[in-house]
Amino acid sequence: MNKYETKSIIIGRKKGKEDKPDVRPCFISLFDKNDPHKDIKVPFEVLEFEEVHKIVIEGLDVNYLLPGNDIIINDLEHIEFKVDGPHIFLTGKQTKK
Repeated sequence: MNKYETKSIIIGRKKGKEDKPDVRPCFISLFDKNDPHKDIKVPFEVLEFEEVHKIVIEGLDVNYLLPGNDIIINDLEHIEFKVDGPHIFLTGKQTKK
């Protein structure tokens, strides 16, 4: 498991390759404040993955941002993830309000 201390994350996808329609590149951006999509602040780190089929998010409250097609997760203490083939399993500790 990879562990990162962070307050919030944004999960997004990138344009895929036509010859690999079942997978696409994606990213997880790490921020030190909540609701990073409402600010121009850049992430302190961006994790990039090349051939991902799905991301499984376990035990966290998420928000889906329709305009950007991204997922945001706030109120984090940390995230942990494991890459298993084309899948990413994401967990963490979240302060629920």
